[in-house]
Amino acid sequence: MKMLPFAALLLFAGGVSATSLNAPQIQVHRTITADYRCPGGQRFRVTYLNASNGQSFAVVPYRGNPMLLVSTMAADGAAYQADSLTWRIKGRGATLVDARVDAGKPVLEGCTTD
Repeated sequence: MKMLPFAALLLFAGGVSATSLNAPQIQVHRTITADYRCPGGQRFRVTYLNASNGQSFAVVPYRGNPMLLVSTMAADGAAYQADSLTWRIKGRGATLVDARVDAGKPVLEGCTTD
């Protein structure tokens, strides 16, 4: 089992410098990375972390910063949230909503994994 490697993910996901976050209480048993491409040409990588205690996280780059989102209930597929951001995935597709921008209109839509 691995400790949640937030420091490495912060550097990997966005290349920004930040104070590292260490959460030794959360043991990650599986890490998955997925490369996405959106209709507007945006390309980015999302890292999914599945913890031994059943929690799941997604590190999603947004506006130049890696954002750590936690899994929430979803009627279909999976959803991850933090503050105003919601990352929804279903099959190979994904959508990102920022409620501060417009809760009804995704900022990224129709993104698919490579």
